[in-house]
Amino acid sequence: MVRHRLGAVRHHPLRPAPHDAARPRLRQPTAADAQGGRHDLPPRRGALVALEVDWGRLHEEAVAAMRRAYAPYSGFAVGVAGLVDDGRVVSGCNVENASYGVGLCAECGMVGDLVRGGGGRLVAVWCVGGDESTLMPCGRCRQLLWEHGGEQCVLRTPEGDLTMAQVLPQAFGAADLEAAAQRAT
Repeated sequence: MVRHRLGAVRHHPLRPAPHDAARPRLRQPTAADAQGGRHDLPPRRGALVALEVDWGRLHEEAVAAMRRAYAPYSGFAVGVAGLVDDGRVVSGCNVENASYGVGLCAECGMVGDLVRGGGGRLVAVWCVGGDESTLMPCGRCRQLLWEHGGEQCVLRTPEGDLTMAQVLPQAFGAADLEAAAQRAT
């Protein structure tokens, strides 16, 4: 397990989480010799290999989540799925409320699933609407995705795949809070 500096606990990305042992895991990279042979490298703390994104699976999971949405007022169901840096797929759906302002976007549910499942970083995200078409997250949800995926998280959009740095340029984040705290002292 890895303990975040603020106390949150998540499982090490290269080791299976106890509740998710059957899923494939990231592997440490291997080095090639001059003849093209591969040799295992010694593990490096925090080193990750870029995950291959199975966009088809993310779409299927997002559609499945969308079908569980609670949208009795707008009738507009939304689902989202995200690939986590440890290989898990997390998902969420929108949950409306008669008091419109307290409704939850699908991305909120997905981030809840991410945290409940042990944390991690989002690597790729796909959000779909009622006809299974690709949707752009609202501004609030883009900020959520930035917080839990960072600038390199890839978002499938109606215009193609974009990083969060492209979707939310000059995003506000933890570094801004830390800088403000340092200026205040």
